[in-house]
Amino acid sequence: MSKDGSKSSQIRNDAGIPDEFLRPYQPQESESAMYALWEKSGYFNPDNLPGDRTEPFTIIMPPPNANGSLHAGHALFVTLEDIMTRYQRMRGKKALWVPGADHAGFETQVVYEKKLEKEGRSRFEMKPEDLYKEIYDFTIENKSFMENQLRQLGASCDWSREVFTLDQKVIDTVYDTFQKLWDDKLLYRGSRIVNWCPKHQTSLSNLETERETRTENFYYLKYGPFVIATARPETKFGDKYVVMHPDDARYAKYKDGDTFECEWINGKITATVVKDESIDMSLGTGVMTITPWHDATDFEIAQRHNLPFEQVIDWRGKLLPIAGEFTGMNIKEARPKIVEKLQSKELVEKIDDKYSHEVPVCYKCNREIEPQVKEQWFVKMQPLALRALEALNNGEVKVLTEQHDKILRHWLSNINDWNISRQIVWGIPIPAWQKDGEWKISVESPGEGWEKDPDTFDTWFSSGQWPYITLGFPDSDDFKQFYPTTVMETGADILFFWVARMLMMGLYRTGKVPFKNVYLHGLVRDAKGQKMSKSKGNVISPLTVSDEYGTDALRMGLIVGNTPGTDLNLDPRKTGAYKKFANKLWNITRFVLESGVVTEKPTLRDADVKILSRLSEVAVDVTSDLEYFRFHLASDKLYHYLWDEFAAVTIEESKEVLKSTEANSRRYTLYCVLSTSLKLLHPFMPFVTEAIWQKLPKKDSELLMVAKWPQ
Repeated sequence: MSKDGSKSSQIRNDAGIPDEFLRPYQPQESESAMYALWEKSGYFNPDNLPGDRTEPFTIIMPPPNANGSLHAGHALFVTLEDIMTRYQRMRGKKALWVPGADHAGFETQVVYEKKLEKEGRSRFEMKPEDLYKEIYDFTIENKSFMENQLRQLGASCDWSREVFTLDQKVIDTVYDTFQKLWDDKLLYRGSRIVNWCPKHQTSLSNLETERETRTENFYYLKYGPFVIATARPETKFGDKYVVMHPDDARYAKYKDGDTFECEWINGKITATVVKDESIDMSLGTGVMTITPWHDATDFEIAQRHNLPFEQVIDWRGKLLPIAGEFTGMNIKEARPKIVEKLQSKELVEKIDDKYSHEVPVCYKCNREIEPQVKEQWFVKMQPLALRALEALNNGEVKVLTEQHDKILRHWLSNINDWNISRQIVWGIPIPAWQKDGEWKISVESPGEGWEKDPDTFDTWFSSGQWPYITLGFPDSDDFKQFYPTTVMETGADILFFWVARMLMMGLYRTGKVPFKNVYLHGLVRDAKGQKMSKSKGNVISPLTVSDEYGTDALRMGLIVGNTPGTDLNLDPRKTGAYKKFANKLWNITRFVLESGVVTEKPTLRDADVKILSRLSEVAVDVTSDLEYFRFHLASDKLYHYLWDEFAAVTIEESKEVLKSTEANSRRYTLYCVLSTSLKLLHPFMPFVTEAIWQKLPKKDSELLMVAKWPQ
């Protein structure tokens, strides 16, 4: 017997009400069971889908880092991509969502280095092969944890096709691309400015650097007849060229190539005048000295004028012998001492102590980036960018937000060569060998005397090839059937670093765009609109929110009102409102089932014809929104339709109608609205809709996830 004295059974009464509907919806009790049901069905794999499906729909998952727990941004992309996949699957498409996991190169190595530090160890004291093995084991263990979190979020991806960025097929294709770039003369070994982290001892991509606004001293220094300004006097030991704009009337009497002697930090030097149009005449005094080894702009000026340059700061952030008495000093420690010496020589005109500027720092250790000239592998990007621009102009690929389309075009039109070398152990080794100044590309040693390049690839080099690699380029059936993919959905913050590179590399290797549409989402911020960070203590774990409110509520909280490309404030209170909505849907179902289910269409009352007509309008509207990627609108419309119209109006008036002789017309109508609404809502709230679907007495599909879409 149950607590209320009734008999305990699956069915409560003759109307066929399952026991679950006697109490509020409990997402924690049903979600894992629903996912297991989906996974067991095999329908995540498009090859197993029922019916005759010929039109593909393909999404390649941006592979989450396999080094820890998922964050709010992951929850957003999973929700968006799952909505697309579930919708297209129900539309009869051969829907494929390929999951992946990213070894994440530098990011993962930094995570592991912190672990080593806690253990009193350092990667610099380890053999590279030992460090690699330890990080590999650590990553594989976390990879499994991350995959289960994706399941918790409802990801209906094809796990049988999952790809890890260190799988052999990935490595093989990356090596083929590297060789092809070399053969096509689009790859070169050169010395150029790179972002260098003195702590982690590696060059970094722009994505791996952040810009921090700092207020520091700005020094105006006398340099012969000129006054130059700098925030970094510690770099100035090798400055022997003073540069000005050729049209600056203030310095018209100085000719390009003029020389003069002047007193400088460590004594007299001979300086040379250089005229260059890149100089901003309105900035400072309009004159600057250049430090080509430690500044990208200065490096380009030196390149244009064939000027020699010398390293001033070493790889660990200490001054080299060119600094004389300051040799070996850390640059932060040396700066005030250098200024003091300049002041003793009366070479400091003034100091502005309120100079605000952006300083590039390592995004992991917050250490100031030291631009360094280093010999690296570079890809010539302009030819690849021109083809990508052509694809955008031809409509081969469409960026779904106009703002980001313009940004992408601007970036491709002003592209620089790409440094693809990293001085870390964790990643895909660069298959290059050097002997007597000659380089060879080879997976195996070319022979005696050849030394292996110890560097690894920038993780974006392999990730930039992700769509065609995951689908088995060039010969697999999957590649032939599912490439180009339909949509690339990812964060707007990696438009340049990933989307642009996938576009360029995909066209280069396959001759086709890797995706037809680009959908970009913004950052997920906290309830107050602040960027989440551990230091602020405002990080919201999506899995914690899911545990408390249910995954469906989390998904709705992430989607409703979230326009493409804009940042989202994740407020747990908003998520709580959608938990109530899931329960409202549960209670709606109980009412419909208690009313008695009629599935054979009777003669319908005019009022019921009107209700079903309104349902059809909603279905058409929601379908249109989904077709045009307006997920924020579709989800909101369904919420208000079910709560404000169906529950608040139709069900309330049905309490009287069901007492009349025309009750069957209303019973049929109520069941039609319920079953159709479950289909429309399923892509957004898959767990509660499937749980209800499984309890319906009559339905057109065993599983809601493969039921036919209402339109």
